[in-house]
Amino acid sequence: ERITQDPVLAFSTAIYFWMTPRDAKPSCHSVMVGEWSPSDRDRDQGRLPGFGTTTNIINGQLECNIKGDSRVEDRVLYYERYAKIFGVSPGDNLYCDKQKPFSWG
Repeated sequence: ERITQDPVLAFSTAIYFWMTPRDAKPSCHSVMVGEWSPSDRDRDQGRLPGFGTTTNIINGQLECNIKGDSRVEDRVLYYERYAKIFGVSPGDNLYCDKQKPFSWG
């Protein structure tokens, strides 16, 4: 409840989540800055470096390994829009529709 009422705590929590690996999942940050290298198991499960893997880390069981999920599509479109505004490439592997969630091993 404190997180919803304290903007500094909410932002700190979001940064902690973004930066911290947990269980078999890498941190979103390490994926996006190219520090994460997928294992053979990750590759077998379709998990490759790119924005799609951050979706998998955050909401894999709910949104990944599903073709045409509108939530994922919306997120990718926003990401591509902001990448264009900043003049950077969005990179490869933007979707997680061909990725097994991390919780599947």
